Amino acid sequence: MTSGPVKVASAPAEALRGEMRVPGDKSISHRALMLASLAVGRSHISGLLTGEDVLATAAAMRALGATITTARDGSVTVDGAGLGALAEPDVPLDFGNAGTGSRLAMGVVAAHPIAATFVGDASLSRRPMGRVLNPLREMGVSVLAREGDRLPLTLRGPLTLAPIRYKPPVASAQVKSAVLLAGLGAPGETTVVEAVATRDHTERMLRAFGADVRSEATDVGDVITVVGQPTLRPCDVDVPGDPSSAAFPIVAALIVPGSELTLRNILLNPARTGLITTLQEMGGDVAITNERDAGGERVGDIVVRASTLRGVTVPAERAASMIDEYPVLSVAATFAEGTTLMQGVHELRVKESDRLAAVAAGLEANGVAHETGDDWLAVTGRTGEVGGGTVTTHLDHRIAMSFLIMGMAADKPVSVDDGTVMATSFPGFADLMNGAGASIVVL
Repeated sequence: MTSGPVKVASAPAEALRGEMRVPGDKSISHRALMLASLAVGRSHISGLLTGEDVLATAAAMRALGATITTARDGSVTVDGAGLGALAEPDVPLDFGNAGTGSRLAMGVVAAHPIAATFVGDASLSRRPMGRVLNPLREMGVSVLAREGDRLPLTLRGPLTLAPIRYKPPVASAQVKSAVLLAGLGAPGETTVVEAVATRDHTERMLRAFGADVRSEATDVGDVITVVGQPTLRPCDVDVPGDPSSAAFPIVAALIVPGSELTLRNILLNPARTGLITTLQEMGGDVAITNERDAGGERVGDIVVRASTLRGVTVPAERAASMIDEYPVLSVAATFAEGTTLMQGVHELRVKESDRLAAVAAGLEANGVAHETGDDWLAVTGRTGEVGGGTVTTHLDHRIAMSFLIMGMAADKPVSVDDGTVMATSFPGFADLMNGAGASIVVL
């Protein structure tokens, strides 16, 4: 990792053109490594994201007893230890900035009668973990944590884990996934009841690895049940492009005049396409082509052309399908006619940073009219000159990339205080965008 922050700037660009592939989906990459480590036998993973978050998950799975090797072509082989056979790690599991990796791994550890200590960087150590720890406590897991259920913390799984029926107080795929992964180690059935549906990558991948998972829509919400103590079989996984990473070039192509970009092999899971729906409602020319099924997931190519955007209201019920994309949507709204109102975005306050506050500060620094509340953000576009400011990233990769996208269409360059954080989810972001015509430089 880089020894210190590196200031990076993005200057107004000419038309962006070309074809590109974005890094593999982060959510699927985390889950593929974990379930392959719990399977008995050898799994092969291609297209795995090589960002720091996923590398941290790989290191944690190795510490728990899996053998993970990377070939010259970038493909990964995992020889799993088997469910119930993970080893107690000799060192703390360091997840760096990986909120998803750490929370899902808590479910994995909970399914075993072992103790493991979880640590992370300054940003991750500020993030609350209680929403995951509370259901694990109900299942019999012992937790020793800092005040506020923050890292560093130590989990110890019981000899016999208790299956539960759990209704998360807030919509969270991470909470659902942690409970289902823990449920693998419990006798009987573990159930999660979701009032608001969240991304279903865990359920899809559990089925691919041989687990018995049922999903049912009911009058109280989606009911997801996993049958515990299965023998997971190895599985080959081809990780599609991450739609949250694709969001950056998609928005860039919409707001930089004359642009046209084609993004290949992007994950199109319906629980992840809220941004595409929103941009199309704003008048964006975003077309999906070559749709197909791959490994239980919907994938396709996305063709984007520069468009005249207009402000819209983004309903709260869409938040779960685009929670990571609101920072870059705010950038699209900056160049739209009228006001874009984003509702139900309180979850942004407990991401890598308080993303809602970080976005508002970045908009302020670059002359963009906006208002914000506890769970909403309104951005009014085209009210004056945009750009010229420096944005504080707060160690948040999505804040950094979003405002570098802003700089490509702004009147003046936009700077971020630390570009190194982009490697968390999108290694090579600057090179890929510069190859399409952007001008991102280190200051």
